[in-house]
Amino acid sequence: MNTKLVKVVVTGIGLISALGNSWRESWVNLLSLKTGIKLHQPFSELSELPLGLIFDTPCQLNTLNQKVVSDALADANLVTPLPNCAVVIGSSRGYQGRWENLAKQLHHSSHFLVNSDHPEKIEYWLNTLPHENAMAVARQISASGTVLAPMAACATGIWAIAQATMLIQTGQCQRAIAGAVEAPITPLTICGFQQMGALAQTGAYPFDLHREGFVLGEGGAVFILESAELAKQRQAEIYGEILGFGLTADAFHGNKPDPDGKSVISAIKQCLQRSHLQPQDIDYIHTHGTATVLNDKLENKVIRSVFPDHVAVSSTKGATGHTLGASGALGIAFSLLSLKYKILPPCVGLHKPEFNLNFVTTATKKQIEQSLCLSFGFGGQNAAIALGAMN
Repeated sequence: MNTKLVKVVVTGIGLISALGNSWRESWVNLLSLKTGIKLHQPFSELSELPLGLIFDTPCQLNTLNQKVVSDALADANLVTPLPNCAVVIGSSRGYQGRWENLAKQLHHSSHFLVNSDHPEKIEYWLNTLPHENAMAVARQISASGTVLAPMAACATGIWAIAQATMLIQTGQCQRAIAGAVEAPITPLTICGFQQMGALAQTGAYPFDLHREGFVLGEGGAVFILESAELAKQRQAEIYGEILGFGLTADAFHGNKPDPDGKSVISAIKQCLQRSHLQPQDIDYIHTHGTATVLNDKLENKVIRSVFPDHVAVSSTKGATGHTLGASGALGIAFSLLSLKYKILPPCVGLHKPEFNLNFVTTATKKQIEQSLCLSFGFGGQNAAIALGAMN
């Protein structure tokens, strides 16, 4: 039996973030050391905070979703319908903002859902269920095959790409649209993280000695994944190859990482093994880099225990904010662009490093062949994915 896996490549990117409305704008601003984080007060009942808003007010998830999908399709020179394209679109928060608004309306009207004279309100509720984000993409592109809606906290983005890659590798489809989108700036999300003491007060400073915590950001990244054979047939432009991934869980605590980092190291080693790589083969690591005390400390420990000292390291959350479930997808996008254009993206917000890693502080040209992107989520979700350049 032939057990050789199909090679999976990326032929299209759709990205929106506080840094810009497209991957090109976000990439240029990132390389220029700009940040999309500003002080905002989107909710009158809450105080002003640094946030990674795309516009002046919080976005709707469906608006972001539709845009990044359309942009990814255009970037890959694809037109709908695409009935045989798998859909793997995740979100850790989903339509939480709408649920919070719905709760307010229910508070003021006990007949909001049960009044038979307004069936559109039932439809409104159904369209906010967790899987609806992925189903909306299936309708947008007229896909009638596999549809998945992963939710793995802040590891969701990498989980989505990993699941789509497996579908193609095992011959279940030749093309998938995959990624994660997040609109997490809601009163409940802000209050919850404030109660945990996790939010910064002035900005996001990953790995900095004076880091304060993370900054909530909104945005998403979606990719067109194809078998290398299909991409070759249609002479598609290729950003890079998905080499392998590792997915583990700490089984330790609801919101604290295991201080030993064993599960994180296991995910990285799984990823390297499946990618047929050694630690010294990795040229660049896009870290999770949340700018929280515990995450950055653990990530430094893990990187130093697995990789050689010279590996280049950065986080882009100082520029985009922490987009929660979409953060890994944004990290993959920036990592693919670094492979394609041979430029290491800088760690925006880092002024005085606490740790002795090889941080990228300004955009730097380098011959990058393999990169690693990391994501860790509450509940101990760990994800690592390796990407390769197409030469």
